[in-house]
Amino acid sequence: MRETVDFLLNEWLRVDELTARPRFADHSRETFAAVLDTCERIARDKYAPFNRLVDTEEPRFDGEKVILPQATHDAWKAYADSGMLAAAQDADIGGMQLPYTVEAAGNAFFAKASVSIGAGMLTTGNANLLMAHGTPAQRRVFAMAEFEGRWAGTMCLSEPQAGSSLSDVATRAVPDGEGSESDPLGPRYRLHGNKMWISAGEHELTENIVHLVLAKIPGPDGRLVPGTRGISLFIVPKKMVDAEGRLTGERNDVALAGLNHKCGWRGTTNTLLNFGEGRFQPGGRAGAVGYRVGEPGQGLRAMFHMMNEARIGVGIAATMLGMAGYEASLAYARQRPQGRPITGGGKDASQPQVPIIEHADVKRMLLAQKAYAEGALALELYCARLVDEQHTGAPEAARDAALLLEVLTPIAKSWPSEWCLEANSLAIQVLGGYGYTRDFPVEQYWRDNRLNMIHEGTHGIQALDLLGRKVVMDGGAGLKLLAARISLTVERAGHVDGLAEHANALAGALQRLGAATKAAWATGVPEEALANATPYLQAFGHVVLAWVWLDVALVSAQPGRRSALRYFYAYELPKIDAWLGVVARREDVCRTMHEDWF
Repeated sequence: MRETVDFLLNEWLRVDELTARPRFADHSRETFAAVLDTCERIARDKYAPFNRLVDTEEPRFDGEKVILPQATHDAWKAYADSGMLAAAQDADIGGMQLPYTVEAAGNAFFAKASVSIGAGMLTTGNANLLMAHGTPAQRRVFAMAEFEGRWAGTMCLSEPQAGSSLSDVATRAVPDGEGSESDPLGPRYRLHGNKMWISAGEHELTENIVHLVLAKIPGPDGRLVPGTRGISLFIVPKKMVDAEGRLTGERNDVALAGLNHKCGWRGTTNTLLNFGEGRFQPGGRAGAVGYRVGEPGQGLRAMFHMMNEARIGVGIAATMLGMAGYEASLAYARQRPQGRPITGGGKDASQPQVPIIEHADVKRMLLAQKAYAEGALALELYCARLVDEQHTGAPEAARDAALLLEVLTPIAKSWPSEWCLEANSLAIQVLGGYGYTRDFPVEQYWRDNRLNMIHEGTHGIQALDLLGRKVVMDGGAGLKLLAARISLTVERAGHVDGLAEHANALAGALQRLGAATKAAWATGVPEEALANATPYLQAFGHVVLAWVWLDVALVSAQPGRRSALRYFYAYELPKIDAWLGVVARREDVCRTMHEDWF
């Protein structure tokens, strides 16, 4: 994997060119390599050996606290001590001023070693949101403690009755009496409600947990404003703190209601949290104390800062689980003897068995995994590079990067979570019956990866976002820009031996994608266009990955990469026609199916 990461960063993305920018001027290719070395070492020593342990010794609640294996505590400490929580932050507050591209690559090692133990995705995302939208006091008290690893962070969106429908959030936040608007930590409220599916919502890894909670402030009539425009965002610490960030010794009214027991990611606590049930009463009365972030009604806009960052993080997690399964099944296929090759005279049973990697069908499954996992890694690092361009590039380049990220973020989250899951399924298949046992790691990789199509916005939600918003916003500006980037790759590849045929195929696929996009919206009826949003997402993702692979091939003629490219164009890209077919004709069978017909 390290060779692939180094190639993508240095040869394809040319990340060392970022050191010419003032923010990254103290860095070099050597400092980037040192960061990756550190991440790789910690992942190897503190994460990978305990991946099975945290899968079998799930978090448990003893009535007072959540118990996690010592290995998880050790891994968190090693990660926090590495400085990766503050990797992208300013040097004057203890950060490394590291490009996000390098930070993302470094975090990939932890996801591959044990996504179940987890690293700092939510804590860093939580703190980054506060740096962008919080007050100076909120940044100083909450974000700084998170960057140091003393406190951890969560995001609390979903509710039992609402799920992904944030319009139906029912958690209430009411001003906390006289003086609440002038609290040094921000306007102070009391929250009452329930949140579900909260990763790392309760644990003893850190001395405090900073919950970012979506809730609604009742209007003058006492009613909650319907829809997302009524949602505000609040900092709700597990333990109360003073204006200087010192723990007061008082517990906030946030109570663990239960642990969710998942198919995978078992090493990470996943919780139901009750806010304001009265078990704890800070200040002598019920209600979880929360400090408003930003203006009332602007909570969802602020939370998207964290959600979009988390979606790239989920894509990286899915990618690295696919990579882990690929490497495990590749090693197995090289040493497992079974069967004999088919030659002109058929099979000769008197000959010794051959390693299964010599069979064409096993090579097919391994090539698919390589194409999915390495292609997805390239996609994620490309999106990370766009984040750096958005933050540090020249104005026009920064605007283009932001626009491309709008269009590509649904793909960065969804494509690896679907196709690297398929890679994990193929890894099990390569191992046969052994792959289905717990004696080998590939079944755990599949279980861990199955969550990624669900959390941080389900597959269907990403599809609706892509077709319903991203490709039509601003008159389709984002889609046009992406098409222009793809066309540049097509033009360059069209003059390269061995790539011209693929360039023509990609050009045709791009044309069919554009035509299907127009056809989907031809009637202007959203119900007709969006009924087939998921097949559209799948086709769109495959076109993007075909582009990524072709662009990678322009800087690498390595036989393995070229074979993965050939595989993708021969076996994967043709799938888009079936998906785009139902989109273009606005197939209505799913939309018009009656419930009682099932």
